[in-house]
Amino acid sequence: MFKVGDSAVYPAHGVAIVKRIEEKDVGGKKKKFYVLQVVDNLMTIMVPTDNVDSVGLREIISGKDVSNVYKILKKRDVKIDQTTWNRRYREYMEKIKTGSVYEIAEVLRNLFLLRHSKDLSFGERKMLDQAKHLLVKEISLAKRSDEAAVEQEIQSIFAS
Repeated sequence: MFKVGDSAVYPAHGVAIVKRIEEKDVGGKKKKFYVLQVVDNLMTIMVPTDNVDSVGLREIISGKDVSNVYKILKKRDVKIDQTTWNRRYREYMEKIKTGSVYEIAEVLRNLFLLRHSKDLSFGERKMLDQAKHLLVKEISLAKRSDEAAVEQEIQSIFAS
């Protein structure tokens, strides 16, 4: 599925580069692993090639998918969960952990909208930053665009 040098998205950690494909002996069986390096923090992750789907490793979205992400960000007629902040935090963290760019976009949008009606908890502010960072990194790669330009586009969506 992936080749050395490919970019991939590892859930909750963001964009990673496939550094190499290794074969290891695990329980007496030969298994192939993708050795990934997360772009942001240079963390190394090994993912068995036959576990790619179960861990949620996926390709970077296409340029066409970017417009769908922006549609999610622009949607305003959404019901924001008014439960306690820690319950919301758990729910949003689960969405981020899926690795789905659409789920992450929903988290970012909902936290941005919620921020206008009340103060966010420290955890929610960190989560907003994390969701924005994950989206900016992936969208900039999908569009082959500068991260600062993508961040500006996202800021302008929420300014309107």
